[in-house]
Amino acid sequence: MYNTFGNVFRFTSFGESHGKGVGGIIDGCPPGVSIDMEYVRRELGRRRPGQSALTTPRSESDEVEFLSGIYEGRTTGTPIGFIIRNEGQRSHDYDELRAVYRPSHADYAYRQKYGIRDPRGGGRSSARETAGRCVAGAIAKIALGGSRITVRAYTSQVGSIRLEGSYKDFDLGLTETNPVRCPHAATASEMEALIRDVQSQGDTIGGVVSCVIQGAPAGLGEPVFGKLHAALAHAMLSINAAKGFEYGDGFDAAHYRGSEHNDAFFSDNGIIRTRTNYSGGIQGGISNGEDIYFRVAFKAVATIRRAQETVTETGEETLLTAHGRHDPCVLPRAVPIVESMAAMTLLDYLLMQKAK
Repeated sequence: MYNTFGNVFRFTSFGESHGKGVGGIIDGCPPGVSIDMEYVRRELGRRRPGQSALTTPRSESDEVEFLSGIYEGRTTGTPIGFIIRNEGQRSHDYDELRAVYRPSHADYAYRQKYGIRDPRGGGRSSARETAGRCVAGAIAKIALGGSRITVRAYTSQVGSIRLEGSYKDFDLGLTETNPVRCPHAATASEMEALIRDVQSQGDTIGGVVSCVIQGAPAGLGEPVFGKLHAALAHAMLSINAAKGFEYGDGFDAAHYRGSEHNDAFFSDNGIIRTRTNYSGGIQGGISNGEDIYFRVAFKAVATIRRAQETVTETGEETLLTAHGRHDPCVLPRAVPIVESMAAMTLLDYLLMQKAK
């Protein structure tokens, strides 16, 4: 049950970091959607490890193999099954971790929940699982294209280096022009330098991914327990290392009076619009037709190349210095995952609205 995401457009994820592969089953995708396989591969490639010096050097081709649900390049309306086979595992890197709990990892929590855990790369708790989400997200984006809904994310902060301004101040088409995935060249260079410096010290660093959804119609979402922003928060906080979510003005809204912060309505040639968008395109849990924008905070990767205090499974205190291949910062590879989860959420709510 808890490996499945969505209501009408549903994605079930399977696989572990060092198993045979990862993948998923997509159910509820409308029939007749033309699938651009090259686009799906490109989207998956944006998350692929080893794509730059700022990511883990683990080598994976990340080729997706579709098993069902697509015929002659179009979806059939039946479940879409796919697998991405693991190729670059180095399970021996984790031999010393079989009886040790890594600080801030899921090791201890998994042991308490299941009574067993897979120490190889974190098993199911590894971000390797998100590869399948990018495939499902790519298909969701293609399906949304027919509704003219676009989803674009970018790195807006690494450590204390922050991209000042809103998404409207930048050309988001530049996001893919640098390894940090920041749409401002000068800020991207500062972020990259910081990540490299942190990496050289055997440490890691966190940051923020911002995302904007444009073209979403008014009326998506439910007024109480199915609020659109709550669904987006659920989607984002299911991503590894995500620690916070805010939409619209988020926590900054607490600083203002209602007279300063209300979004006034006006008629734009007969179309109801708002003069400002402090609400982030969602009011009362329902989209209002304005741009939906939000931010997701990611913590620093827990695996660092410094000695850390921990304990063994028997409670014996010890020091652990991690080995293996790990990202010094998750932000560059988190961008396509954020987009994928947002696209799946929007398509799911669009299909729910159409079913009424």
